[in-house]
Amino acid sequence: MLHLSVETPDDTQEVEYLYDLAFAPGRQALSSYRLRDGVPPVAKLCLVARGEEGALAGAIRYWPVCIGEAKALLLGPVAVHPTRQGEGVGGELIEASIMRAEALGWQRVLLVGDAPYYERFGFTRVEGVEMPPPTNPARVLGRALVTGAFDGVRGAVVQAG
Repeated sequence: MLHLSVETPDDTQEVEYLYDLAFAPGRQALSSYRLRDGVPPVAKLCLVARGEEGALAGAIRYWPVCIGEAKALLLGPVAVHPTRQGEGVGGELIEASIMRAEALGWQRVLLVGDAPYYERFGFTRVEGVEMPPPTNPARVLGRALVTGAFDGVRGAVVQAG
């Protein structure tokens, strides 16, 4: 059984270690990290999953971004500890955080990832939304949290500010 909670400052070091383990220490060189530099995450949506024994099983974070004038959430990173992969931890983190985002009034979520994995959570390729290069446009996925949230939304994704 998993216990999901909002990430606290006490979790930060352990979560950073998990992200390094899952994505390698050079993960900050990825283009999506330019959208995160100097911008605090959306704290109410950053979750950790712990097993019954208290060990960190997974974590997810979100960042505010803009696509033109449209505000959006950038999902990621989401990571699951290698010993817990295949147990649905990532799915639980995604679904629980999406429900929280809807309740907080967010309208759209973006991510850069593998469509076959994220389609099961309602994400599809979004046309005309440009992540910082060298992002492959086929990996730019979105999920509308309200009907039509991506209608007419086009342009470069930039830091919210």
